[in-house]
Amino acid sequence: MDRLGAERALVSDFKQLKLEREAQKNWDLFYKRNTTNFFKDRHWTTREFEELKACREFESQRLVLLEAGCGVGNCIFPLLEDDLNIFVYACDFSPRAVEFVKQNPLYCPERCCAFQCDLTKDDLRERVPESSVDVITLIFVLSAIHPDKMKLALQNISRVLKPGGIVLFRDYGLYDHAMLRFKAGSKLGENFYVRQDGTRSYFFSKEFLAELFEETGLQSVANDYVLRETVNKKEGLCVPRVFLQSKFTKPSQSQSS
Repeated sequence: MDRLGAERALVSDFKQLKLEREAQKNWDLFYKRNTTNFFKDRHWTTREFEELKACREFESQRLVLLEAGCGVGNCIFPLLEDDLNIFVYACDFSPRAVEFVKQNPLYCPERCCAFQCDLTKDDLRERVPESSVDVITLIFVLSAIHPDKMKLALQNISRVLKPGGIVLFRDYGLYDHAMLRFKAGSKLGENFYVRQDGTRSYFFSKEFLAELFEETGLQSVANDYVLRETVNKKEGLCVPRVFLQSKFTKPSQSQSS
């Protein structure tokens, strides 16, 4: 906290506007450089978020899922393999990432619909019927959006979520190792930083996140820090990680009244 508090100088307004303007280009270049190799497949998703299966009213119910910010499909393809009774809408800011999803041998239009979308301004209802989605995953996505626009993204996803539906969230938590590694000249605002490649990252406190979701009309079910250690045996490093893992629900008509 002392270290971060001492970092007062912010990136100039001119550069901040440029980063906002070029956000899509920077993520597209990220996927051009890393193709499908950067992130590991997220087989932990069903283990960590039992709602992905438990929210069925009956065993044979077909679940409709939206992965907002799908990247190259590291979360959706393990899910599609694991659960044959699921349909996934998958969108990403980067057109290149969406193309990688569509090129995956597991991609099947009968079970998955991938499309490019800026969650802060493109109305999801043009692709996804209103109030039709059982579960929305927001996994390491909201942190890449400017804090001033996060509420717009949440309002957008909320419109396609069914009453009683669940949002599953996981992202960077306050004082995560990645936050402490930023050098001087990387700070954009409170808990908001830019990486060397121009992509940006916000680090969440659970209080800030709860307020953000509640202002959108979504109710907190669970909202807590997850502490992990990342071990690099080759370099003999063990670094502390802090993530925020949360679940929010859209009130049903009876609850909201």
